[in-house]
Amino acid sequence: MRTMPRFNLENYQDVQSRLNALHKEWPDARVITENLTSPSDRSVSTWVVKASLYLTAGDQANDLAKATGHAFEIDGGSGANATAALENAETSAVGRCLRLAGIGEGPSREEMVKANKPIDNFMTQADSISDVTELRKLYAKAKAANQDASVLKAIQERAEALDTGSKDSGARGSSNRGKADRKQ
Repeated sequence: MRTMPRFNLENYQDVQSRLNALHKEWPDARVITENLTSPSDRSVSTWVVKASLYLTAGDQANDLAKATGHAFEIDGGSGANATAALENAETSAVGRCLRLAGIGEGPSREEMVKANKPIDNFMTQADSISDVTELRKLYAKAKAANQDASVLKAIQERAEALDTGSKDSGARGSSNRGKADRKQ
């Protein structure tokens, strides 16, 4: 079952509009982004990005950021994350950074697009997965989507059941064996 939150996306300013407003007020401003993704983040198909806003070259030279913003995205799915999750995380981090600096009000249109996506039924997906590594990825997505603890537990139990089944059937040396939450 998929549900759809309801937002009028026209009520939200996009990140490019916020950047335009920034440069109109502060022509020398810079937004610097950093890919903070760790190997363990990548093991669960996640990208993590930080954006820092410097209003002047002097601020940047002295590492005096006016604001910072962080965002993460998970590879796959629909929309931009199907092929450009890193770029999407970067745009989200910039939007959050600008909002924290007082450029624009409320969440950006890009953030609301994420909130406006259909919510996946993680339980149904877990039931259809028979690979522990894929269940780990699903667990990470469910956790990132702030799913209820009962959903996370059900995914973990499914992974444990598959892992036990692999051990019982005599499977040896599989890198897919283990608990779903081991890589957290």
